[in-house]
Amino acid sequence: MRFKNRTLDAIAIMICGDAPYFVYRSSYYLTQFFQDCETEYQHDGTTRKIWVSGVLSEIIAMPWQQNFPHKFFLTVIENLMDRSDAASDDKDRQNALKTLNSELEREGFEAYYGNNGKCYLRNISTNTLSVDNDNPHRPFTPVEIERRSRLLVYLESASEDELISEVLLPLYRHLGFYRITAAGHKDKQLEYGKDVWMKFTLPTQHVLYFGIQAKKGKLDASGASKSSTSNVAEIYQQVLMMLGHEIFDPEIGKRVLVDHAIIVAGGEITKAARNWLGGKLDALKRSQILFMDKEDILNLYVVTNLPLPAGALPQEKQSISDDMPF
Repeated sequence: MRFKNRTLDAIAIMICGDAPYFVYRSSYYLTQFFQDCETEYQHDGTTRKIWVSGVLSEIIAMPWQQNFPHKFFLTVIENLMDRSDAASDDKDRQNALKTLNSELEREGFEAYYGNNGKCYLRNISTNTLSVDNDNPHRPFTPVEIERRSRLLVYLESASEDELISEVLLPLYRHLGFYRITAAGHKDKQLEYGKDVWMKFTLPTQHVLYFGIQAKKGKLDASGASKSSTSNVAEIYQQVLMMLGHEIFDPEIGKRVLVDHAIIVAGGEITKAARNWLGGKLDALKRSQILFMDKEDILNLYVVTNLPLPAGALPQEKQSISDDMPF
C-alpha cells in the first residue's frame, strides 16, 4: 500500500508536534514514540519531519492484510491520538481528530474513537474496520454506538412478539439459520414452549435443529416471577420440554428432535440466574442449552450491520416510510 507524500508529510508534522493540538516531540521522544509502536526505529539526528515521513513510508509499504496499511501504522495512529496527550484547548481531541482525518480521507480512510477510548481506522470505500469486523465485542464506531442506543430503547419498549419478529428472526436469518418458524403466542401450547425453531447447516452438510425460548424482560433466579422478570428455573423447565419433544420438518417430511435450545432474554440475565443455570448445565453435562441476553443481541445486531426495526428509526425516517405508497 502507498500513501501520497503530502499525506505522510502532514502526519509526520503531527507526530513531531509541529501541528496544533498535538504533543511536541524532540529527537529522544520520537525514538520513544516509535518504540512504543513496537518498532525499532531510532531517530538519526536528521530533520525530524523528513525522518518521520520516511519511517511512515517504510511502514506503509510493508505487506499486510487487504484494504489496510500495516499494523504498525495502525499502532502509530492509536498512539498519536492517545487521549492522555490532549491539549488544554482540545480535551476530547476532536480538533486533533478532524486534523488527522482531513489528511487520511485523501487516502480513503477515516480515524475514529471506539467506545474503549482508543483510535482506530475505517476504510471508507469498503466500510471495513481495522479491528475484527465480525467480533461482537470489538470497539464500536460513533455511528454504531448511536444505532446500538436506538435499538436498546426499542428493546425496552418492544413486546415479546416484536422482539421475536422484528429483532430475532432477521438476526438469525442474517447469521445463516434458515427454515425459521415462529410459533407465535396463540398456539404456543402446541409447540411445548418453543417460540422459534430453525435449522443450521454445518460445513460438513450435517443439519442441526435449534429451538428458541424468548422472554421480553429480565431473567432472574428469584423465588417468584414479577411482571417484568421471568424466573430462570421456569424457563429451564420449558427448555427441557422443548428438547424432549419432536418438531415436524416439512422439507424432509419427518419429525425430528431439537439439537440445541437457546434461551434469549430481551433484558438482562442476572448474575444469579447465570450462576444457577450454569450450575444446572454443568451438573447434567448439558451442552445443548445456550443463552444470550440484551447485550448479546445489541452487539450482534451492530456488527452484522442489520437495518434497525421500524420502531427504532428516527421519527422523520418513520414518517417517510409510513407515507410511501405500496
